[in-house]
Amino acid sequence: MPGLRLDLLIALFLLVFPLLSSRASFADPPGPMVDVEKPAPNVMTVGPAVDADSEHATEKPADAKPAPLQKKAAPVPEQPLAEPDVAGTATTTPAPNLDRPIPAVTTDASAAVDPDAPIIEQLRNLANGKFDHIIGSPHEKAAIEAFYSSRNYAPLWITDGKANARAKAAIAYLGSVSADGLDPTDYPVPDFASLTDPAALAEAEISLTTSVITYARHAQIGRVHWSRVSGDIFYDQSAPDPDKVLATMAEAKDVGEALNAYEPHAEAYLALKAKLVEIRGGQRGFDQALIPNGPPLKIGMRDERVPLLRSRLALANEGDTTTTYDKALADAVKKFQGTHELKPTGMLDAATLAALNRRQSDRRTDIIIANLERWRWMPHDLGATYVIVNLPDFTLRVVRQGQQVWMTKIVVGKPATPTPIMSAQMKSITINPTWNVPDSIAANEYLPLLQQDPTILQRMGLQVSYNADGAIHLSQPPGEQNALGQLRFNFPNKFLVYQHDSNQKYLFAHDRRAESHGCMRVQNPVKYADVLLSLVRPGEGYTEDRIRRMFGYSEADVQFPTFIPVHLTYQTAFVDDEGKLEFREDIYGRDQALLAILKGNERKLADIPIQRKDSTIHRQLMAIPDNPRGGWGRGYGGGPNFFTRWFGGLSTPAVPIPRRPVPQHRAYYQ
Repeated sequence: MPGLRLDLLIALFLLVFPLLSSRASFADPPGPMVDVEKPAPNVMTVGPAVDADSEHATEKPADAKPAPLQKKAAPVPEQPLAEPDVAGTATTTPAPNLDRPIPAVTTDASAAVDPDAPIIEQLRNLANGKFDHIIGSPHEKAAIEAFYSSRNYAPLWITDGKANARAKAAIAYLGSVSADGLDPTDYPVPDFASLTDPAALAEAEISLTTSVITYARHAQIGRVHWSRVSGDIFYDQSAPDPDKVLATMAEAKDVGEALNAYEPHAEAYLALKAKLVEIRGGQRGFDQALIPNGPPLKIGMRDERVPLLRSRLALANEGDTTTTYDKALADAVKKFQGTHELKPTGMLDAATLAALNRRQSDRRTDIIIANLERWRWMPHDLGATYVIVNLPDFTLRVVRQGQQVWMTKIVVGKPATPTPIMSAQMKSITINPTWNVPDSIAANEYLPLLQQDPTILQRMGLQVSYNADGAIHLSQPPGEQNALGQLRFNFPNKFLVYQHDSNQKYLFAHDRRAESHGCMRVQNPVKYADVLLSLVRPGEGYTEDRIRRMFGYSEADVQFPTFIPVHLTYQTAFVDDEGKLEFREDIYGRDQALLAILKGNERKLADIPIQRKDSTIHRQLMAIPDNPRGGWGRGYGGGPNFFTRWFGGLSTPAVPIPRRPVPQHRAYYQ
């Protein structure tokens, strides 16, 4: 309408221009006067005015009298443009000087009708703390204020006073995050359609902004901060900057895709996510007949419940009606027990029966959610080539360009000394490694033994030397008897753990291989070295035969020109190569701890990290190899060994670290 009014008014002024009376005049430049006693022509019936000097001017009547000369009036201040009344005549508001520019009037009129202007004015109160009750941390507040300030406080999610397409896409996506194992209620969204007040709309704008930022943080580094679960977990991941998240949303062609990009996209994550959707979608397999109560079943017993039990554990063959509780069924029950925090006896007891009759979808869903959360803790870019260890599965895999190159069995930490969950960079392989006993362990554990038996260190194959400060240092030289074997795979980390050879090959025949003090023992370390060196030093001839020929008594490091990421993961639920959903025992209680946080009072603060006191002794324990040759791992002379005494209390009083004058060279003796 502003454009239409201006056209009418211009026509009016052109019409009345020659008829200006003597009571109104313009100072600069001078122009014709308007007779105020003469009625203004009707702009609806009179055609456009014509300049009197024009060759097309209408002739005046013969009796027409010239208009009297008028005095030049003082300049009239500019007034608002007049609108015609219903009869088509203009109001008597003085006409503005048409020689003055009109665009300024147009600009003011546009600003006055901008429906988002009141919302913008409300958003300017960001810096004044008006929205602090919605925004989380001071860091987020500063970032949000900077983002809106950079766009002159124009809303991101509102256009013309209503939710725009960007807002609708974000709201739809946040409502569907349960597909990734997250809870949509953690990311509340406003109902823009029910709001009209500018203050309420501004608050809804900031509310959606905060939810989007919170989701991006949870998707990229985790809903629960790993530090709350255990001190044996460490990831150095950073949350996305809030201002960058908002800038991404502002520039995104597809807001849903932009939000989804914050989640992991590893193949294993996506496969597990699909299984979660499948289970929740109704393909549950638990709505079967309950297995009746009865006596505990052992191998060899006959029972009418066996066919139903076989069916429940996916062991039944078509037409199989056998009622014998055999070893295959006992093994399946044992596996079920291991994944449901039950003692893996293989017997069908009351607790196992109750677990079998429980709504298994809820239990399986919880485990999958816990595993999806741990995937979010990890680097989302695993690397083109990487090593991935699944601790509950006791396996190690080498992956290149998304394809598994090699896989082997491993031995991992005991529940009392769990192998940590983390990511690090493998930088070298040590051939014929020396094992250095941590000085504090040497002082508190080995030296008391030396006082009791002066020959014990010799029998253990340890050498004694002195540090620069005179403190004693114990080490085991390279060789077949070395506790680390003849290969060590080095990826420096705060837990001091590594992967190495093993002189207890019989452990790899066990299904449950949680037997170490934190480090990982590899079943076939020579092949492992061959595979890794073929990737980082191709064409240099590092075959298995060449590596074995390097075995001896001289330590040597083979450096990696390109580091290989090593991911130590805890996957109690995963999808195998055949697409089958697999579950593993929660050997370290990581599922239990994580789910307790998600379902408990700690949930509200779960994404805030906590400080944990580092234990140097605990880390050094994790770096100690297990049961090296020479008999000392089985107890010194039949007595309690070091590890038994460590976890059960010291049986021998600790003695101070002996101080000696610093020698000219390191002294070794056996």
